[in-house]
Amino acid sequence: MPLKPDFHQNRLLAALPATEFGRLSPHLELLALPAGEVLSDAAREATYVYFPATAVVCLLCLMESGTSTGLAIVGNEGMVDVALVLGGATTLGRAIVQSAGYVYRLGTRLLKDELGRGGTLQRLLLRYVQALIGQLGQTAACNRHHTVAQQLSRMLLLTFDRSGSDELAMTQEAIASVLGVRREGVTQAARNLQAQGIIRYSRGRIALLDRHGLESHACECYRAERSTSARFAGELASVDPGSASGSGDHGPGSERARR
Repeated sequence: MPLKPDFHQNRLLAALPATEFGRLSPHLELLALPAGEVLSDAAREATYVYFPATAVVCLLCLMESGTSTGLAIVGNEGMVDVALVLGGATTLGRAIVQSAGYVYRLGTRLLKDELGRGGTLQRLLLRYVQALIGQLGQTAACNRHHTVAQQLSRMLLLTFDRSGSDELAMTQEAIASVLGVRREGVTQAARNLQAQGIIRYSRGRIALLDRHGLESHACECYRAERSTSARFAGELASVDPGSASGSGDHGPGSERARR
């Protein structure tokens, strides 16, 4: 499990003005979550939203056959579940922890109350929804037009970018579930990357050895998503503090670790 974070590691929370963060901070719970933890499920009413700090969460679409495919990856730039921002009560799909780490949890009622104030949080989350919709569309195009090797490279890069680490704990079964492909295809693509010295894969752990090499194997979808993420990060950075980052008095109210 990565080192215990503070709220600054989630960019949305860190960008909030001190007054808004001060209303939320007593109700933020810090959770340590393992890979495979299900945070929400399709068509179920959400009772919490999650702001990842070091964990990486994958949004999945589940089929009646039991198969699945990944829709989007959420890390410290975002929040799960964004349907609430648009007035929905149920989640868009299954949200599952892809890479173990920490998240901040907040009750949906508290989020709705804050959104009703029409402040910075509402504006930032609506902008994040736009960025997430872009990722959903890019994923659909990638699944249709690019090879398993390209999809794997893109997915790994998106996950590394959001984890803040060059090592991930992910099984081949989990990767195949995210990509919506057979495990054999993932195995062959991962072996090829390892043979070229780009990654090291052993016992469910993936280490990034050559980022440039991995980027060269990824499709145009990764470059498009990185550009979108950079624009959103720029918007977060341009928010005028008094932000929470300048407000050392407001620590998370209730912290607990769950393993």
